[in-house]
Amino acid sequence: MNVEVAAHLFTPLTIRGVIFRNRIAVSPMCQYSSDDGFANDWHFVHLGSRAAGGAGLVITEASAVSAEGRISAADLGIWKDEHISQLKRITRFIQERGAVAGIQIAHAGRKASTQIPWLGAYTVTAAEGGWQPVGPSPIPFRSEDAAPHALGTNEIQEIVGSFGAAARRALAAGFRVVEIHAAHGYLLHQFLSPLANHRADGYGGSFENRIRLTLEVVQAVRREWPESLPLFIRISAQDWAPGGWALTDSVELARRLKPAGVDLVDCSSGGVVPHAKVETGPGYQVPFADTVRREAGIPSGAVGMITEPAQANKIVQTGQADMVFLARQLLRDPYWPLRAARTLGVDAPVPPQYLRAF
Repeated sequence: MNVEVAAHLFTPLTIRGVIFRNRIAVSPMCQYSSDDGFANDWHFVHLGSRAAGGAGLVITEASAVSAEGRISAADLGIWKDEHISQLKRITRFIQERGAVAGIQIAHAGRKASTQIPWLGAYTVTAAEGGWQPVGPSPIPFRSEDAAPHALGTNEIQEIVGSFGAAARRALAAGFRVVEIHAAHGYLLHQFLSPLANHRADGYGGSFENRIRLTLEVVQAVRREWPESLPLFIRISAQDWAPGGWALTDSVELARRLKPAGVDLVDCSSGGVVPHAKVETGPGYQVPFADTVRREAGIPSGAVGMITEPAQANKIVQTGQADMVFLARQLLRDPYWPLRAARTLGVDAPVPPQYLRAF
C-alpha cells in the first residue's frame, strides 16, 4: 500500500498547545466500576492499556460533576477534590505511554439514578438507595419512570458552577483535554432538545434559549481551563425522532461554540428519547462530523461503528473528520491502533516490552 496515502490516520494533530501522535481517540465508555466516584485499578488498567495500545487520545468515561449527576451509583466522578489523586495516577501512566489524557465531564439529568446495565439498567428509587433525577422539564425519559424535578434558575447556575469546578480538578489531575458531554440524552442534551425541554423561561422555547445552558457551561469550563489546552464537546447531532434536535441545529450550535472556545465537536447522535428510529451501519454517524466540520468551520470527531483501519484512514484522508473516536472496537482490541499501523504500512511506536510480538 502507498505509505503516503495510508499515513493520514497516523499524521500528528496539533490543537492549541497539545500534539496528538495520531488521529485515533478512545471514546468515553462507562465502566460502572466506581465506588463514590473514585477511580480504581480497573480504570487504571482499562485506560492505561489503550494508551499502551497506541491511541493518540485516551478519554475517561463520563465523569460526573456532582453526585446527583451520575448515571448510576457506580459512575466515575470528579465532583470533589478527593477524586484527584487516583485520576492523577492514571493520567501520569497514559502520558508516559505517549498518549494524551482526556476526561469527559457530565451530568446525567433525567437519566440519572439508574442501575448498572448488567443488573438491569432500571431506575433506582430513593427507597432503593437512588436519588431524585433532575431535568429541564418534569418529563420522564420513559413513561414508566418518575418525573424528574424541573430545575430552577438557581439550581441551573449551581450546575454550571459544578462543570467549572470539575474542569479545575481535571487540570489538577493532569488531564490535557476536557470534553463536555452534551449528547446521548443527558442533561445538556435535554436542554437542547425540544423533546425534553418544554420550559417557558430563558432556558427553553427558542433555539437561542435552549442552547443557553450549553454555552454557559462552555464559558464556565473555559474560564478554568488554560488557553493552551484543548476543549472538546460531544453532541448528539440529531435526535432521530420527529420534532427533535436536527443536524441543522448542530451546525448552528457549532458556529456558536467555536468563538466560545471549543476546539473540536465530537459528533454522535440520539439518546434523548427511547423510541428513536436510528439507522445504523458502518460509519453511520460520519456524515454528521463531515457536515459540522464543513458548514461550521470547526474541527470534528467521527464516532460509531468505525472498525477497520482503511475505513478510519479514509475518514481522515477525505477530510470528513479530524479524529476518529473508537469505542467497542477498542474494547475488543485495545491494541487496534498498533494493528492498524501495520495494516496501513506505517511505523508506530510499540512498547519495548511487546516488541517481540511485532
